[in-house]
Amino acid sequence: MFFPFSWILGPSEWMSLDLNPIDCFLQGVVGACGISVLCNLVRVYYFLQTCNVSETEPESKARSSSPLTTVRGNWTTTLQFWSLMVLLSLVGSRVSSLIVLEFSLRAVSAWTSAGLDASGRGLDLLFIQSQFSLGCGLTCTLDFLHQGAPHSSFSLCLAAALSWALASVSHSLWSHVARLYPLHSRERYCGKCITLLASGHTILASLQRAVVLVFALATVASTATVYDHFLSQKDALKFWTPLTLCYTMLVFYIQEDQNRQTGTEALLHTVVVRLGALLVLMLTVGNWSDVLHVLITFLGEAVCLLPSYDLLKAALKEEDDTSLRKYEQSSSHKTREHTMKTSSDDS
Repeated sequence: MFFPFSWILGPSEWMSLDLNPIDCFLQGVVGACGISVLCNLVRVYYFLQTCNVSETEPESKARSSSPLTTVRGNWTTTLQFWSLMVLLSLVGSRVSSLIVLEFSLRAVSAWTSAGLDASGRGLDLLFIQSQFSLGCGLTCTLDFLHQGAPHSSFSLCLAAALSWALASVSHSLWSHVARLYPLHSRERYCGKCITLLASGHTILASLQRAVVLVFALATVASTATVYDHFLSQKDALKFWTPLTLCYTMLVFYIQEDQNRQTGTEALLHTVVVRLGALLVLMLTVGNWSDVLHVLITFLGEAVCLLPSYDLLKAALKEEDDTSLRKYEQSSSHKTREHTMKTSSDDS
């Protein structure tokens, strides 16, 4: 039976679900590489959009108006990658599963709001906020798939090597685009830039489909993990049912509040509120190691979002430009209809 604050009174096990530190390390590498691929390709997309929209303006003005004007130093990128690798290695599969399910709930809420709102505001911002949740989804999925596998470390080593290669290619692509795309897209002698010029607008849609697939698999793995370690005990539903309902209401409230606010500070406030609610949940039904893992997720979200300030600004700018274009098209359409109606009345 679950008792409130049983994590203080009952026995607790550190890393009880992740006994092999090598597997934890390799899962952290895969998660960090997934986040790196996502960030690099999203930066490529927004940089291409800025260059394509501003191609009629002078190069200096176009680059100064772009939120993505420089490549971060190698030491900054390396520090972020290894920090994420360590943090994802430390977060247990129990808390990772809860993070995945919480983000899936927020994604459904945002998709519902976008269906009701013609502007669809907030989906791109949520996509950028999915970085640490994506890493948790990869780690908990790998943990679920390799439970009881005789050669799990070897399989995870292959997955880490493939992920490392993909992350290296995506970082190389972003470095090339940020430095040379404005020149190569005009001269038309670089194969990479010509390909991006023709199909770069599809990058974000392809990434979104890939992320949806990852979260779909992670949701299945997370549901199984949560059931095995939280809901299978006797009378567990008596505690989880009201807590889940309260947390669902909080997620929908946060989503509505985020749609009203546009600043990046509001996004950071949202992270603090939802992780604070998860911390209270673990204080109620978890153990002390779960509470510590939630505190680690605070650091993970900060490591992901603070360096992504340029991406948040780019997403907000593109949403504003899209809303402005839709408004102008609507106004032009109404003006033409009014002119045609006036001409028919005069005739």
